[in-house]
Amino acid sequence: MTLATANARRSPSPKQALIASASGYAMDGFDLLILGFMLPMISQGLGLTSSQAGSLVTWTLFGAVMGGIIFGQLSDKYGRIKMLSVSILMFSLFTGLCAIAQGYWDLLTYRTLAGVGLGGEFGIGMSLVAEVWPKSQRNRASSYVGIGWQAGVLAAAILTPLLLPFIGWRGMFVVGLIPALTAFFIRQRIGEPVVFKQSQHDTMSYKDRFNQLFKDSKTARASIGVVILTSVQNFGYYGIMIWMPSYLSKQHGLSLNASGAWTAFTVVGMTLGIWLFGWFADKFGRWKVFLCYQLGAAVMVLLYSQLNVASEMLIAGAVMGMFVNGMMGGYGALISDLYPVEARATAQNVLFNIGRGVGGFGPFIVGAVAGESSFSTAIALLASIYIVAMCATLFLLPKHSAIDLEQANVLQ
Repeated sequence: MTLATANARRSPSPKQALIASASGYAMDGFDLLILGFMLPMISQGLGLTSSQAGSLVTWTLFGAVMGGIIFGQLSDKYGRIKMLSVSILMFSLFTGLCAIAQGYWDLLTYRTLAGVGLGGEFGIGMSLVAEVWPKSQRNRASSYVGIGWQAGVLAAAILTPLLLPFIGWRGMFVVGLIPALTAFFIRQRIGEPVVFKQSQHDTMSYKDRFNQLFKDSKTARASIGVVILTSVQNFGYYGIMIWMPSYLSKQHGLSLNASGAWTAFTVVGMTLGIWLFGWFADKFGRWKVFLCYQLGAAVMVLLYSQLNVASEMLIAGAVMGMFVNGMMGGYGALISDLYPVEARATAQNVLFNIGRGVGGFGPFIVGAVAGESSFSTAIALLASIYIVAMCATLFLLPKHSAIDLEQANVLQ
């Protein structure tokens, strides 16, 4: 496709922008969950310790931090669709190489570089949606993108138990290429948003874009608040979801299929939580909904840590998931409202992926605490981190609703 043809492509409709963004995020969720299911088999096949296995997730997320910084900047300079496509191709290449890894270090390298490709997805996709959807519906539009992640996770929860015994972990990495290539081809027919084309993206330097995150004390406080919120949410999410299939198998004797059913129930709860977050935030104000979800997460995680009956854990897991990951529905709109178009993807990717990098310690710390004490103790300790998020919401984030921002004409 020539440059002239690419430039002639029309700005995406709200539906096209949503599909392009959500499909990439679905790829993200699919990849990370199949890795969680495959860790025991990878460990056995390559002779990895539990710490080495956990580090595969941690370094994937660290790679996502680097990718967020790199692709966020490139997206703000060269375009949303272009950089979404490049990030997908990078992820595809190194995910494919994971299938032929011969040991810990080459697999770790491939996972880290695949993570760099993953890192661009969230922020660029959220920026794309924010620049196409009506401002009054920005919260729900962002929540729809978040649901894309859950669709990928749900697909992984269903397909991995069915395919893994037959094709092994190497085959599953090949399967992981399918959503990535699908997302790539979806994006080839749409152009850049009109808002982006009209912005002054070519006149702002890389340093200027980073400076937008801390341009004054109010913005700096909000940036720190966003990092705290995304760190807490990612830490809790990865700490629970990566180790739960193994825990259910070892402690409760659940089969791989039963563990997949637990994950599927939890993901359904998460999906409902994300969807409701967007609607409630547009109606009642985002910061109020954040507080409700953070409190709900603290209560449910603590309650969940006390359960021992598998059937109770199945139901409670869905409710816990609604709060623990439902907050994902608000980050895209929150960050889009805080920063101008010229630095929006940079802000989205840097702030969210710093949180995802901190969240990468979740599987490591939960595994370490579980090894010294018990998994129930490790989960119970996670409840306390949501109190930190509540403090950040109350004292660092702006308290405006979407309607207030619309009337004040401060939405970018």
